[in-house]
Amino acid sequence: MNPGDGTWIGVLGGGQLGRMLALEARRMGFKVLKWTGGDTSGAAHTADLVFEEPFDDENALSRFCEQVDVATVEFENVPRGLLEEVESRMPLMPGSKVVATCQHREREKKFLSSNGFPCAGFELVTDADQLTKFMGGMPTGVVLKTAEFGYDGKGQRMISGETDAAELGEIWETFDCDRAVVEEKIDLVAELSVIVARSGSGEVVCFDAAENQHRNHILDVSIVPARLDDDLLRQAGEMAVEVAAALDYIGVLGVEFFVSGDGRLLINELAPRPHNSGHHTLDACATSQFEQQARAITGLPLGSPQLVRPAVMLNLLGDLWPDPTTPPDWTPVLKTPGAALHLYGKSEARPGRKMGHVTFTASTRDEALRMAAKCREQFGLPSILS
Repeated sequence: MNPGDGTWIGVLGGGQLGRMLALEARRMGFKVLKWTGGDTSGAAHTADLVFEEPFDDENALSRFCEQVDVATVEFENVPRGLLEEVESRMPLMPGSKVVATCQHREREKKFLSSNGFPCAGFELVTDADQLTKFMGGMPTGVVLKTAEFGYDGKGQRMISGETDAAELGEIWETFDCDRAVVEEKIDLVAELSVIVARSGSGEVVCFDAAENQHRNHILDVSIVPARLDDDLLRQAGEMAVEVAAALDYIGVLGVEFFVSGDGRLLINELAPRPHNSGHHTLDACATSQFEQQARAITGLPLGSPQLVRPAVMLNLLGDLWPDPTTPPDWTPVLKTPGAALHLYGKSEARPGRKMGHVTFTASTRDEALRMAAKCREQFGLPSILS
């Protein structure tokens, strides 16, 4: 496949990740079809063609497969049956088995542990008794997670180590889940992520690790370069590359890490797609994560992941909107040199909904942090943690 040769890229999903992929791929000369599965938020409308039918529509499946030359996903919660059907008709990158592994916490944890990758201690539980037994060895508490469909903190519950058996029984009853993953609660020093791109030939490139801060379980701030030990960042990059190789991955993969108080570097989650913490690459790197995705799935050489300027990325959530259809005054952003505003075209804001992001780039990381902190203050947001 070659830019400008009429190649169509098919994207399963209707959100902002596919929007930014479409913008980058179309700039390169590719055509993009997005099948939203019924999502009509507006984020999909940067594509050349949009299908809004649900993912179980057989006619839409046939038209999708007839139209595109290669397919990918922009979020992991695409039905596995659909992924397998698409893959039987054309190249799907990453493949259905990889996406199915990452969309299911149980399969993901088993993949990591069986391949020797460090992660938090965990157990699979199907009832309150098993949960209580695991809790007995975790005095600092645990995190209870649904086995499927978890992102941005959804399907998770923190449980104190002081919770008794009766309370655990009530928690299990209200969790509304037949099978769950329970993990040790980590004494967090920091969270970071590494974006890695890998092609079908095995070529691999790795972006600089991002230091991440979350608010209400949703990514709030990413700082690049991360303010962490160089050896630890090198280990994270090497581990991310090893994970991509173990998955025989093609495309862009996000690997999220915990740094624990006892010095462990632990893999938290895998994202089989471009990742929120890699949005700064649009403005701060030689090649963005979205261009890397287009390159990888069409068989092109991967671009340089070089960080050109330090960056701080802020998520813009619907909480900032005065009402569902009225955006805030963006003057504090637009008056800031080195600030790039990205809005996702979603028709309605809701609390916690990702509506856009701002990337601040500067000659130094400290300067980018000062710019971001000043802007956050003007929007009434909490300060960036030191």
